[in-house]
Amino acid sequence: MQSTSEIYDVIIAGSGSAGMMAAVRANELGLKVLVLEKAHKIGGTSATSGGVIWIPNHGLGTADSREEALRYINSVVTGPVRQDRIEALVDTGPQMIRYLREIGMNPVFMPWPDYFPEKPGARADRSVVFPLFDGRRLGDLFPLIREQFTRFKLMNRYSMDFYEANTISTRGPGWIGTVLRVMARYWLDFSTRRLTRRDRWFSLGASLIGPLVQRLAERKVDIRLGTAVKKLVWEEGRVTGVEAQRFGRTETIRARHGVIVCAGGFEWNQALRERFFTVPGNTRLSSTPEEANRGEVLEAGMAIGAATEFTETGWWVPTMSVPLPTASNFEEIHQAVFDVGRPHSVCVNRNGDRFVDEACGYDRFGNAMMEDQVKTGANTPCWLVFDATFRYKFPAGGIMPTAIMPDRKIPVDWWDHYIFKADTITELARKIEVAPAKLEAVVSRMNEYAQTGVDTEFGRGGNIYDRNFGDLNLKPNPCLGPIGKAPFYAIPVGLGDLGTKGGLKADAKGRVLDQAGNVIPGLYAAGNASGSPFGNAYPGAGGTIGPAMVFGYIAANDIAAQAKNPKPIR
Repeated sequence: MQSTSEIYDVIIAGSGSAGMMAAVRANELGLKVLVLEKAHKIGGTSATSGGVIWIPNHGLGTADSREEALRYINSVVTGPVRQDRIEALVDTGPQMIRYLREIGMNPVFMPWPDYFPEKPGARADRSVVFPLFDGRRLGDLFPLIREQFTRFKLMNRYSMDFYEANTISTRGPGWIGTVLRVMARYWLDFSTRRLTRRDRWFSLGASLIGPLVQRLAERKVDIRLGTAVKKLVWEEGRVTGVEAQRFGRTETIRARHGVIVCAGGFEWNQALRERFFTVPGNTRLSSTPEEANRGEVLEAGMAIGAATEFTETGWWVPTMSVPLPTASNFEEIHQAVFDVGRPHSVCVNRNGDRFVDEACGYDRFGNAMMEDQVKTGANTPCWLVFDATFRYKFPAGGIMPTAIMPDRKIPVDWWDHYIFKADTITELARKIEVAPAKLEAVVSRMNEYAQTGVDTEFGRGGNIYDRNFGDLNLKPNPCLGPIGKAPFYAIPVGLGDLGTKGGLKADAKGRVLDQAGNVIPGLYAAGNASGSPFGNAYPGAGGTIGPAMVFGYIAANDIAAQAKNPKPIR
């Protein structure tokens, strides 16, 4: 059944950070907005993420500059990136931050180093986060915001902000008090406990999405859930709307001035991974919401002649899987973002060889996995090997430190499948099918590096980014600790992702281009539905969400300008 009954000024596909930013801005500029979300929850991948946005020269009290930002970005990007899109990001990002503050949000920068700290122009203040948000302020929409994965919660239940999570995970000063404070905040919230198990305090990605949704709700913007965009309506040389499907019913919805595609990438579409990715991997290793981003709108754009770019790669992150605590037949993916680079550990491929500075940025780690897989065929997965000291201090994917998850509390069906344990390195090597002599030699070298503080192979701990996530009490190198205290452990590490880096090719105004490089009138793209302005690079924490929001903001501005003063599209 199909009907045609509605018309809006702007239709936005996707309710993640790009879509919410575009919707808020377009509505504030006087446009009638409809947000279509395929899932039955609001927030997309952004709501389940760390919620960090990378905005150079953001104006939040730092000494960054446009020139230094461009210097850094141009030193890390590779391939056929376009300078106009990079400059649009750098120039508009600070404007967007000011706008977020104007509408009542409170962005604050974090002292996190850029992911290529050795490059000219690198800094440690370009990543921006948002404070805890009271989800109950959303009223009936509170339970409809996509919930964080359990990997971002304390004991699979309690919300934490970045400071709390870092203090607890590293057993920093006052970590026990922090645990008690987080738990008390939850259990003393009697009204919410009568309503739901969910923590009322939105953290990380949800603390970014929550206030944007509140703004839309206050202004009565239509957010339609369970509604998937299947086709783009192409009439008289422009996109004039979408065909959307809900519970099997298809409806054509018109857009007077534009459609903004913000519906994520294609990481959950195995056929598209096989078609585009250098190392396809498996959809199941993705750390984004299961079966959410399948590239339907990417295919819809290609069907009307849209060009694509940077589809050969993803935003990589090392991951591991463990069964759900309450249902062992079902597995959950856990990110091992910093775990792979903590001291008292080493990563090797299945030949038993190291292949990377394990403490580098997670996307660099993933690219190293991919390159090693192409070279040796013995990666994806690789192995994280660690000793009892690591096990006591740090998490390893879904395996929490012993204070939270001692060995006796690890389910029996996890051993020798999801986590391996042995009294000696030799025995552990046999269990994970790596040559014992080779693994022993690797561990011996790592122990030497721990004494000297210098990793002569890969330079682990030799830059500010590495050291930022090490053990600052460990000398002489916070990223290198001896692997010597039995028992010894290993977990398989997969080539996971935070989404895809490539999508529809768009210009500096967010307008989608066709195969000849011409603008497709009426069609815009932002976020992982479009190609990253950085190409294959990942410059810093929030390098996905920052540009997503900026180009959503840019697209809304351009549509509003065209609606008020129509001009020929060049």
